[in-house]
Amino acid sequence: MSELTVGEILKPQGIRGEVKVKPFTDSAETFRSFKSLLIDGAEYKVLSVRTGDGFVYLGLRGVPDRNAAELLRGKQLTIPRGEAPALPEGSYYIADLLGSRIETEEGEPLGVLKDITQAATDIYTLDMGGRDVLFPAAKGVITTVDVSAQKIVVNKKRFEEVAVL
Repeated sequence: MSELTVGEILKPQGIRGEVKVKPFTDSAETFRSFKSLLIDGAEYKVLSVRTGDGFVYLGLRGVPDRNAAELLRGKQLTIPRGEAPALPEGSYYIADLLGSRIETEEGEPLGVLKDITQAATDIYTLDMGGRDVLFPAAKGVITTVDVSAQKIVVNKKRFEEVAVL
């Protein structure tokens, strides 16, 4: 069964083994529904969840102190895809979008989706031939998303109006 990346451990938080996580979910609150998470294939039971400023602070079984938490810095948090919460129509997991080709409605290739920064309107980072271009996933900019084909189609006129080159 495939796994779904739901976050990345940024650093230890405090001295009691808690870790600060950048969530790859629509809401940091989603982490409250996870009973356990996988790190490098090893299962860690979730003992505590706090959220704030868009980050998640986790206490995990087997991570008793700051030294143990430090060993997890930069690691990806995953869950089995079958345990992922269902998404409403038109919503996608960030992990499913990263690496997607972005092109215009006319079929002109623009680049590859490199990162998504969560905000009121998500900000997409496009790798456009070695140069990062930022654009909001605002209404009218993205016209279609095909997760299975890893392709995102944008309206060229709207994209050019909002993209930060």
